[in-house]
Amino acid sequence: MKKKRVWAGFFSLALVMGLLSGCGGNNTASNGGTNSEGAATGNDSKPVTIYMFTASPEYTDAFNTYISEYKKVKPNVTINLEIMQADYNTVLKSKIAAGSTPDVFQTTAGGDIDTFADYSADLTNEPLASSMTDAVRSNMTSSDGKVLGLPIKGNLFTLIYNKKLFADAGIEAFPKTTSELDEAITKLEAKGITPFANAYKEWWVWKHIFQHYVDAAAKDAGMEPKDLVNKFISGEAKIKDYPVLYDNFFSFIDTTVAHGTDKPLERDSNAQVSDFALGKAAIMTGKGAWDEEAIKKITPDFELGIAGYPVSDDAAESFIITGADQALRINKDSKVVNETIEFFNWLYTSDYGKSWFSEVAKVIPPIKDAPLPDLDMPKQMEEILKTEPSGDLSVNYSLDTFHQKFGELMQSYIGGNKTKDQVIPEIEQAWVQLGSAQ
Repeated sequence: MKKKRVWAGFFSLALVMGLLSGCGGNNTASNGGTNSEGAATGNDSKPVTIYMFTASPEYTDAFNTYISEYKKVKPNVTINLEIMQADYNTVLKSKIAAGSTPDVFQTTAGGDIDTFADYSADLTNEPLASSMTDAVRSNMTSSDGKVLGLPIKGNLFTLIYNKKLFADAGIEAFPKTTSELDEAITKLEAKGITPFANAYKEWWVWKHIFQHYVDAAAKDAGMEPKDLVNKFISGEAKIKDYPVLYDNFFSFIDTTVAHGTDKPLERDSNAQVSDFALGKAAIMTGKGAWDEEAIKKITPDFELGIAGYPVSDDAAESFIITGADQALRINKDSKVVNETIEFFNWLYTSDYGKSWFSEVAKVIPPIKDAPLPDLDMPKQMEEILKTEPSGDLSVNYSLDTFHQKFGELMQSYIGGNKTKDQVIPEIEQAWVQLGSAQ
């Protein structure tokens, strides 16, 4: 097995964390076979237990719903679902290091498809792979062309704004440029409205903001975002050489702090959603389509809008971003690998599965021929994409090991512990050291 730098240091941790390891690598159920077309088949009489370990607590109910539905299809299959969030990555790596890899586990997509390639079943020729949209399938594909991941959902990354508060401030359209954003902030504050709700206690919101600026910097440089990210990973690029990153990104962060809710480093995702849903701020940063239901649970008649980030004074660089950034992986060495593949083939190709994404999970379906959920953000996304391009999901080109360090460094910046010129070299160093699995 080829060695990967990302695992360095986790084997000693596994000795401490071993008691946390699940039963995923120790199932005693026998494998099923495969049919003549290569689709997985299971033994319908033998009890089978599949251990599924994920980091998406917002979909607990939705996951349990499809687990219950599959029990009607395959009564002999039991799916044990474990969900955690705060220490998920650490615990997952300790499980893998201890030889207890779950039958199904979750990672980010893009670069992490390669990171976990040695532990992932090849799904390239499975019906579920054919069901994915082209954009999503590319997010699930390794550098050598194998489909090694399953999209949890399609996704949408935007600024989210309160239409009513904007109307109250006399703002007819969401700003597309930095100068228009400054004018909107002035109008909002003149009406006593706080412009920004932030969740800067969370490391992951930073990558969702930053990718909009990476896309714009690549456009300015006449290259693809993936190529620009690879230049940073190889150490060939410097943030100071890209004004959208050096000036505009940091200026935007400064603006959101100066004109945002109090104590930004103490506001987590739930607090941010609450602030926004209750009308305490007009714009929510660093988030996406997954938050609409939470907002509507607090304020059912909430009028929300979506918009690209005003990253520069070029309105053409303000765009929403779509794609799939989270993947489920099937443990290739699981004793129930065939039954697990069979389960996901059912979910991604059956009529129930197509309706599950939109009607139960209420997410943007990552598969073809599935309806959009009856929610504002997907509907607005569909309309926007009729006339405007989607931005590139550039977070996928760096590993989450980098993104987590990036978030921590940005927290130190807004906390006043580091200046911009102190934090930037550390970001660049982290990109080289942690950005790639190679």
